[in-house]
Amino acid sequence: MSPETVVHIGRKAVETVLLCAGPMLIAAMVVGLFVSIFQAATQINEQTMTFIPKIVAVFIALLIFGPWIMNLLITFTTGILTSIATVGQ
Repeated sequence: MSPETVVHIGRKAVETVLLCAGPMLIAAMVVGLFVSIFQAATQINEQTMTFIPKIVAVFIALLIFGPWIMNLLITFTTGILTSIATVGQ
């Protein structure tokens, strides 16, 4: 296995991880921003108030994007296994 192949696999792995985690991270960030604006407007400084909405938003994003993430992971894994099979020949 050449160094270029290893770098390519590593780059695809990092790209796949970022694509899989992106929807949940964006949902948590947007909900956190709205909760922060709400807290600033009402002057409520409760730290635990941000956890439940963020957790709910992450679970909803996971339910919505779950099939897409699964397809992405299956495609990546199939590509890795196919490349291992072709290198072995």
